[in-house]
Amino acid sequence: MSVPKAAVKRPPLPVVLHANHVLDGDVIVWTGSEWSLDPQAALVAENDEQALQLEAVRDASQASGEVIEPYLVTVRRDEDGLFVPVHYRERLRTLGPSVRLDLGKQADLMGAR
Repeated sequence: MSVPKAAVKRPPLPVVLHANHVLDGDVIVWTGSEWSLDPQAALVAENDEQALQLEAVRDASQASGEVIEPYLVTVRRDEDGLFVPVHYRERLRTLGPSVRLDLGKQADLMGAR
Protein backbone atom coordinates (compact mmCIF):
# COMPACT_ATOMS: atom_id res chain seq x y z
CA MET A 1 0.00 0.00 0.00
CA SER A 2 1.47 3.34 -1.03
CA VAL A 3 1.07 6.47 1.03
CA PRO A 4 -0.20 9.45 -0.99
CA LYS A 5 2.27 12.27 -1.34
CA ALA A 6 1.15 15.38 0.55
CA ALA A 7 0.23 18.31 -1.65
CA VAL A 8 2.69 21.17 -1.47
CA LYS A 9 0.92 24.35 -0.47
CA ARG A 10 1.79 27.33 -2.63
CA PRO A 11 3.01 30.43 -0.79
CA PRO A 12 1.06 33.69 -1.23
CA LEU A 13 1.51 35.54 -4.53
CA PRO A 14 3.57 37.13 -5.96
CA VAL A 15 6.28 34.44 -6.05
CA VAL A 16 9.60 33.67 -7.71
CA LEU A 17 11.35 30.32 -8.15
CA HIS A 18 14.53 29.78 -6.13
CA ALA A 19 16.84 26.76 -6.25
CA ASN A 20 20.44 25.86 -5.57
CA HIS A 21 23.04 25.34 -8.29
CA VAL A 22 24.03 21.67 -8.53
CA LEU A 23 27.81 22.15 -8.57
CA ASP A 24 28.47 25.04 -6.20
CA GLY A 25 25.27 25.43 -4.17
CA ASP A 26 24.71 29.08 -5.11
CA VAL A 27 21.16 30.36 -4.81
CA ILE A 28 19.72 30.83 -8.30
CA VAL A 29 16.42 32.12 -9.67
CA TRP A 30 14.36 31.20 -12.74
CA THR A 31 14.24 34.05 -15.26
CA GLY A 32 11.66 32.56 -17.60
CA SER A 33 14.28 31.04 -19.87
CA GLU A 34 17.23 30.06 -17.66
CA TRP A 35 18.62 30.00 -14.13
CA SER A 36 20.49 33.12 -12.94
CA LEU A 37 22.48 34.28 -9.92
CA ASP A 38 20.84 37.72 -10.15
CA PRO A 39 17.74 37.80 -7.91
CA GLN A 40 16.38 40.81 -9.82
CA ALA A 41 16.35 38.75 -13.04
CA ALA A 42 13.73 36.41 -11.56
CA LEU A 43 10.43 35.92 -13.34
CA VAL A 44 7.73 37.10 -10.92
CA ALA A 45 4.45 35.17 -10.93
CA GLU A 46 1.67 37.54 -9.95
CA ASN A 47 -1.31 35.28 -10.76
CA ASP A 48 -2.27 31.61 -10.53
CA GLU A 49 -1.51 30.84 -14.19
CA GLN A 50 2.02 32.21 -13.89
CA ALA A 51 2.54 30.38 -10.59
CA LEU A 52 1.45 27.11 -12.22
CA GLN A 53 4.08 27.69 -14.92
CA LEU A 54 6.76 28.18 -12.24
CA GLU A 55 5.58 25.01 -10.50
CA ALA A 56 5.96 23.10 -13.79
CA VAL A 57 9.53 24.44 -14.18
CA ARG A 58 10.22 23.52 -10.54
CA ASP A 59 9.02 19.96 -11.04
CA ALA A 60 10.82 19.44 -14.36
CA SER A 61 14.10 20.95 -13.09
CA GLN A 62 14.07 18.83 -9.97
CA ALA A 63 13.20 15.65 -11.88
CA SER A 64 16.04 16.25 -14.36
CA GLY A 65 18.58 16.99 -11.63
CA GLU A 66 19.25 20.40 -13.20
CA VAL A 67 18.99 22.12 -9.79
CA ILE A 68 18.70 21.22 -6.12
CA GLU A 69 15.66 21.96 -3.95
CA PRO A 70 13.66 24.34 -6.17
CA TYR A 71 10.80 26.11 -4.40
CA LEU A 72 8.56 29.15 -4.67
CA VAL A 73 9.36 32.23 -2.59
CA THR A 74 6.93 35.04 -1.78
CA VAL A 75 8.23 38.47 -2.80
CA ARG A 76 7.12 42.09 -2.44
CA ARG A 77 8.16 45.40 -3.95
CA ASP A 78 10.57 47.43 -1.84
CA GLU A 79 10.82 51.23 -1.67
CA ASP A 80 12.85 51.25 -4.92
CA GLY A 81 10.22 49.17 -6.75
CA LEU A 82 12.41 46.05 -6.79
CA PHE A 83 11.05 42.63 -5.85
CA VAL A 84 12.60 41.26 -2.66
CA PRO A 85 11.76 38.15 -0.63
CA VAL A 86 9.24 38.73 2.16
CA HIS A 87 10.99 36.43 4.62
CA TYR A 88 14.35 37.43 6.05
CA ARG A 89 15.77 33.92 5.51
CA GLU A 90 15.19 34.14 1.76
CA ARG A 91 16.51 37.69 1.57
CA LEU A 92 19.72 36.59 3.30
CA ARG A 93 20.05 33.58 0.96
CA THR A 94 19.92 35.87 -2.11
CA LEU A 95 22.66 38.10 -0.70
CA GLY A 96 25.10 35.30 -0.03
CA PRO A 97 26.95 33.84 2.92
CA SER A 98 27.85 37.25 4.31
CA VAL A 99 25.84 40.29 5.26
CA ARG A 100 28.70 42.51 4.09
CA LEU A 101 27.55 43.99 0.80
CA ASP A 102 31.15 44.79 -0.21
CA LEU A 103 32.17 41.11 -0.39
CA GLY A 104 31.22 38.08 -2.47
CA LYS A 105 28.47 37.76 -5.03
CA GLN A 106 26.41 40.48 -3.37
CA ALA A 107 29.20 42.98 -4.15
CA ASP A 108 29.22 41.83 -7.77
CA LEU A 109 25.45 42.16 -8.07
CA MET A 110 25.29 45.53 -6.32
CA GLY A 111 28.11 46.87 -8.51
CA ALA A 112 26.18 45.89 -11.64
CA ARG A 113 23.26 48.17 -10.70
